[in-house]
Amino acid sequence: MPSIEISLDQIEQATINALVAHGASEWIANCVAKAVRVAEQNGNVICGLYYLDSYCTQLKTGRVNGRVDPVVSKPREGIVSVDAKFGFAQPAFESGLAQAIDAVQLNGTANLVICHSHTCTSMGYFTEQIAKAGFIGIGMTNAPACVSPPGGNKALLGTNPIAMSIPDGNGGIAMQFDQSTSAIAIGKIRIAAANHEKIPLNWAVDANGEPTDDPNEALKGSLVSAGGYKGFGFGLMAEILAAAITGSNNSVSAPPLKTPEGPTHDLGQFYFLVDPTAVSGDQFWQRLSIIEKSIEDQPNARLPGSKRKLNNVVKLDQSLWDSIEALGHI
Repeated sequence: MPSIEISLDQIEQATINALVAHGASEWIANCVAKAVRVAEQNGNVICGLYYLDSYCTQLKTGRVNGRVDPVVSKPREGIVSVDAKFGFAQPAFESGLAQAIDAVQLNGTANLVICHSHTCTSMGYFTEQIAKAGFIGIGMTNAPACVSPPGGNKALLGTNPIAMSIPDGNGGIAMQFDQSTSAIAIGKIRIAAANHEKIPLNWAVDANGEPTDDPNEALKGSLVSAGGYKGFGFGLMAEILAAAITGSNNSVSAPPLKTPEGPTHDLGQFYFLVDPTAVSGDQFWQRLSIIEKSIEDQPNARLPGSKRKLNNVVKLDQSLWDSIEALGHI
């Protein structure tokens, strides 16, 4: 089947059409579609159209509520809490962002907490919005358990990603990273198993907790954290802030994300907002420029997230695009 070029506008509109056709309200569909558009623009395939069929199926089965309005509250002056009511994370974030920005402008720091939501997919999508508003954004979430503790053999944490976005002072992004705290995405192990390939020994352990290069044994066991116990610490941090603070599911309680039926995801996300100039004023930008120049002076080095190549159009198989458009005409 030949591939075709699809514009970002087409991708966003097709996503809206599909979500509305499966029961989402218009404004919620728009929020989710913007995130899908950005993911495809960044070449982040896993967080883009890859999830659309799952979103639609789970709207129909009730695993996600596509018509519920998030409830925003302020339990403390510097904390904005949003109860997603088992709906999508994107509209919940959008509902609380303006108040969180007001809070960081007033206090210098603020927390935006999303409770009881569907999976948020890309953390960087959210922290980038904070940075474009002029503030440092740090975000984290958890996911179904697939990572065991150092020395263990039973999954305790999810991939538990962390993202950080730094403003450039002109409405843009100076740097950004968005990464899981696990050594690798579990999808890469599944691909290796399907292709009968070995995996590096530092990716996973078998059911006995022993390092393995056999992807099939890894799938019976668990992933390990990036950087061993150091990465595990960051994964625990994400778990505590995203699950315990929000009162949402722990990784060990979170259900599989893409199965058509089952309990709601009930996940949480936690965001720090920081005014970069609250303490040092314009010295922040001066110090940031020293970091930028020190990296850019090295020929093969770059700041995380800088010099990203953004897609204007996306190449898709014709059959895939046909199935995406069909989701909007049920």
